[in-house]
Amino acid sequence: MSEPALNDFTFRTRDKLRYGDTDRQGHVNNAVFSTFFETGRVEMLHSGEAPRPAGTAFVVAHIAIDFRREVTWPGEVEIGTGLAVIGRSSLQMRQGIFQNGQFCARAETVIVLIDEETRKATPLPDDMRSRLAPLVVTGESPF
Repeated sequence: MSEPALNDFTFRTRDKLRYGDTDRQGHVNNAVFSTFFETGRVEMLHSGEAPRPAGTAFVVAHIAIDFRREVTWPGEVEIGTGLAVIGRSSLQMRQGIFQNGQFCARAETVIVLIDEETRKATPLPDDMRSRLAPLVVTGESPF
């Protein structure tokens, strides 16, 4: 399986590493990677490109993370995010974490749009779908 490059992703952002992110081994703790992936998802979805309808929220239904290299403090990470599939009420995302240009981890995440009152899945509006379409990762997937 080939490693993705940051440019393989349609949305990119950064996150600053904090000393408190490290563990006894001196590298960034594995639990912090989930926060990095969350940063990528949230910034992509809240960048103004595809606002969700009032009374709805996205929830994580599935996440799988593969760790490839350790991340070390100090510094920052770059987070690549792209959509693999736009479903009826869900988005399947592919993400990568990079430090100093090196691929460190990947995640596949499924988030579901829910009605905040009923707590049930609700369809993605057509205007949201069309605004998200440019964020779909095309070509050969490194995942």
